[in-house]
Parts: sequence; structure tokens; C-alpha cells
Amino acid sequence: MNADAHERPARSRRTRARSHLLVAAACALAFALYAADVPDNPPGFYIDESSIAYNAHAIAQSGRDEHGQAWPLFFRAFGDYKNPTYIYLLAALFRLTGPSILAARLLSAALGMLAALVLGLLATRMTRSTEAGAVVASSALLTPWLYECSRLAFEVSAYPLVTALFLLALWRASAKERWSTADVPALAAALGLLTYTYSIGRLLGPLLAVGLAFFLTRRNAARVVQTWAAYALALAPLVVFDRRNPGALTGRFELLTYATPQSTLAADALGFARHYLADINPWRWLVTGESNIRDHVPGAGVLLAATLLLAAFGLVLVWRGHRREAWWRFVAYALAASVVPAALTVNDFPQLRLIAFPVFLHVLTAPALAWLLDDGRSPAGVTPGHQIARRFRSHKRATLYALVALLLLQGAYFQWLFHRRAPERWYVFDARFTAHVLAPALATNRSPVFLYDPPGRSGYIQAYWHGALEGVDASRFVRLAPNDAPPPGALVISTEEDCANCRLLARHINYIVYAVPPTDLKATGAPLPMEAARAGLTSPDLPHALKAGQRQALSVIVRNVGGVTWPAVGEDGGRYAVTLRDRWLSDDGSPAIGEDAAARMPYDLEPGDTAGLTLQISAPETPGQYVLELDVVQEGAAWFGARGSKTLRAGVSVTPR
Repeated sequence: MNADAHERPARSRRTRARSHLLVAAACALAFALYAADVPDNPPGFYIDESSIAYNAHAIAQSGRDEHGQAWPLFFRAFGDYKNPTYIYLLAALFRLTGPSILAARLLSAALGMLAALVLGLLATRMTRSTEAGAVVASSALLTPWLYECSRLAFEVSAYPLVTALFLLALWRASAKERWSTADVPALAAALGLLTYTYSIGRLLGPLLAVGLAFFLTRRNAARVVQTWAAYALALAPLVVFDRRNPGALTGRFELLTYATPQSTLAADALGFARHYLADINPWRWLVTGESNIRDHVPGAGVLLAATLLLAAFGLVLVWRGHRREAWWRFVAYALAASVVPAALTVNDFPQLRLIAFPVFLHVLTAPALAWLLDDGRSPAGVTPGHQIARRFRSHKRATLYALVALLLLQGAYFQWLFHRRAPERWYVFDARFTAHVLAPALATNRSPVFLYDPPGRSGYIQAYWHGALEGVDASRFVRLAPNDAPPPGALVISTEEDCANCRLLARHINYIVYAVPPTDLKATGAPLPMEAARAGLTSPDLPHALKAGQRQALSVIVRNVGGVTWPAVGEDGGRYAVTLRDRWLSDDGSPAIGEDAAARMPYDLEPGDTAGLTLQISAPETPGQYVLELDVVQEGAAWFGARGSKTLRAGVSVTPR
């Protein structure tokens, strides 16, 4: 008897130790999944990521943002104001690690992983089943919608975690007939975080606060009112900021919404209904996702089919057996309310603005999982020990295992797709800014480097951020106002398409580097080696008949299939720059009228790169049968076709005007 008494605590300790070990292993595996290929996938750093990271770096260094404001509540950037929660978290991390893309992306990955684990914890507490919690956590970890959000150093990457923490606090409170004193500040703080973490929270936070009315009872009314009062107090800084900076927090929304002072209420209501339905379109959820390649990799949906099936069945179970419970009324309300901020904007299915939706959807999977895991329930009229009851339980288990297998397979497919297609997105994230823009500018050893953006563009922040990563002091850069002109002799990094009265030094997607005369700075070039003269050309617009002298724009896809980078900028006069040209040939292949037009490369094309160009051609003035030939040319050096590259040809009949 005494031996058994001593053995039971020992077994209990061993069980707890194994449980803790399993939890630690699961957390490590989850973080490995979310940290895979960080920071190289996505490649580069998006301009908004750079803005957030640079302001976090500035706060970590001096307590002031890029504009010199001390400890701001909201961060001014690009005419908009970014939210504080993520930036201050990142500033604290940079204080320990110094500025880096790795640290910023790992913070987002950690926040995404924690959101999934908190959802799993919530499901465990709701169902009292660790198996259900494990399935919910696995689903959240593998859901593309949540995973892709965690890959960017954006404010929104913290939102799933904040939403999950709010739900955890609300579940804890709702389990009691009367909320405790501690529940009030916990819920108010969670609502405050929902409001201050991401821009949709300025509407969604108050909507969720209104939803607490479901918990109004005679015994609990005072606690709900206290929570509302505490939340209102948390909103006071936001209200003060808005009054001191009119339009600061609504300017971005006014640009994105279809509801304007000129539109009618009926038109706004119709627009809201259309966008709301577009945002809850299952085809978007399961097949296409958002069309913005920055936020979603093409080729997959944003929800896993198993997750949606479980949530749909969970909603049925809630309606049948729990629809009078305040908790489930709130969850259904919150799921519907989470679509409202996105439905007020012109975009169809803006994935990031809908980020709270998959969090609430995962809560609805809990009732379905609890039902599938419940071995004690049998069909009506059947005793638990009956053969039919045993078969019913085995069918439920088989269904659960099939759903979990589907979830894992679809999640694995998305992971494969996400990592396979990563290199395709380099241009979206300015992946070559340092090598092709900043490095050529710094290599001149000129100081200061002027940063100029025409109205509506804000590329300057990439120079500040990537300069900080390279150890370049911000004082070396001088940002020009949109109406200012750089002084004579200046070295400029600009987001202009082109420059007048300048000497171009480098060109990249969205950026040029140039010097203002008088200057001794100039680009240098050299003939490309033979192996560089390999191009792939395609065009859907090749004409077969034109009028004499007729002009037509051709869309052409150019691919560098050689082994050397093609320069977009050459020496003065364009020598050694690589361009796309056309020429007209006679039927026998001899030149008819020679070269016609040229289209420049938008950036230095590295091996494997593809660029879309528009080439303006002009038909010969003399009617007849011609061959239109398109070829890549290194100006002043060679046509690629003459070095064995395949050109693009089309027979064209030129008729009189």
C-alpha cells in the first residue's frame, strides 16, 4: 500500500515531465516551420517593412522616430500613420540585436507561431481535450492566411496573436457567472491592443467591445460596463491624437473606401454588400486567395479545406445546441464583424485587412472536434455498449483521422509551393536595392547622397534602412522635398522614371541613380561576352497586317537565358546598354528599312530574369510583304541574333493607307 502511495506521485511527475517535453518539442517544431528560410523568403524587404524597421531602429537608438518626434503614439510614414504595438516590440528587439532583416522577420514568425499555439490552448480549455487543442494549433500553423501574414515585418503580423489573447481572456471570463475583478482590466487591455496594433482595429476593436453586450446579465452587467469604461479610457490617447492631428488616422481609409461625401447611402449600402460577399467567397478561401503577390503566393487558397469543413460543422453544432450561450453568440458575431473593415474598402478580398477572420473561424472548429473525439455519445436510441454505438464511434474517429490527414497534406503542399515560388517575388520586395541602387551610389564616395521622390512615391526610406544595415550614418543622406531640385554636381537616388539634364549612373525597378551636371561621374560599360547574348522573346501582339506608316505598341516578354547580367545603363549616348529593338526585313531576309524603334531594359537583367517591355513599331511607308524581326541588342556592340540568339519574327503584310 505504501509502495503504491509513493509510486503514484512519481508516475505523476514522470507524466508531467513527458508532457512538458512534448510541449517544448511541439513549440520547437512550430518555430522551425515559421522560421524556415527567414529572412530570405520573401526575398528582399518591402518598402513598408523598411519604414517600420527603420522607425523601430530610430526608437531603439534615440527614442525618436525618423522625423525626430520623441516616443510617438503613431508613426508618420508616406502620408499615413503606422500603429505603435509592433514598432515598439521591434524597437525592443533591435535594442538587443541591432537592426537586421533577420531579427524583424523572426519577430513576425514568433508572433505568428504564438498565435497558433494560443488558439490551440484556447481549444484545449474549451473542449478539455489536448487532442482537439493539438488539431486546432496544427491547423492554425498550416493555414496559409496566417502563415503568410507572419512572413512579413508588418504591424498585421501581431494581430492574430492579439486576437487570440483577447478570445482566451474572454473565454476565461465567460466560464464564470460573474466576471472577476481581474477579468475587467484583462479584457480592456486586450481590446486596447486590438485597437492600437493594426488599422482595422480602430473599427474592429469597438465592434468587439459592443459584442460584449451578449454577456450582459443581472449579475454580470456591472463588470461589462466596467470593461467598457476601462476600454474607453484606453482609447483616450487615440482620441487626443486624432484631435491634434485631424485626418491623420482616417486619411488612408478615405483613399481606400468607396463611401465618399458625394456617394448616396443606397450606393454605399450596395457597395458594402457587394464587397462583403466578395470577402466571404469560398472560392477565394479555398482556391485563389488574394491577387496581390506581396501578400499571397499564387496557386493555392488561403484556408485549408479540412479547417473550413470543421468550422462549418462546428457552426451547425453551435446552432443546434449552444445558440443561446453568450460565448457562442459572441463568436458568431465576431466572425461576421471581422469582415466589416475590409468590406468598407474598394479591394476585393484584401487578405491582410481580413486577418482576424481565420482566427475566429478556428474557434468554431472546437465543437466539431469535441464531437468527433467524444467516445461516450451514441446515436439516438442506441445504448453505449451496442455494436452500432461502437461502429458509430469508430466512424467518428475515422472521419477525424481523414480530416487531419487532409489538413496535413494540404498544409504540406502549400509549404512546398510557398518555398518553391519564393524567388519569383524578388522584384516586389526590392530585393536588389542594396546591390543595384545603394552600392553604386555609395561607390562614388560622394557625400551627401540626395534622395528625391516625386509626389506619391516614398523610396527614400529604403536608402535610410539599407544604409543603416550597411553602417552608413543617416546624416550622409539628404532628403529633398518634392518641389526641390538637387543642386549642380549632386548625386541623387530617385524614384523618378527618368531625369532631365542628368547623367544616369544606374537603373533598377522603381529607382534610378544619377548625377547632376557639371559632374565627373559617369557610367562605364564594356562589350558583353559571347555567352551573354542569349535571349528568349515572346509577344502576344505580333501583327500580321498593318497600314503603311502605321504605329503599333507591342507587349514583349524578354528573358535573359545567358550567363551574364545585361546592363540597363551604358556610357554617355547609351553605348553598351542592352535594349530591345525591331527591324523590317524583306522576304529574303535582307534589311528593308533597317532599325526602327528601341525599348530600354527597366533594370539590369540577371540570368533568368524576365522583363515586360512595350515596343513602339512603325510599319514601312512602302506597301509590300515584310518580315518584322525583334531582337535584343547591346548598343554599339552587337545584335544578339548575330551571335546565335533566337530572334522573334512575324510575316507582315503592309497595305496602302
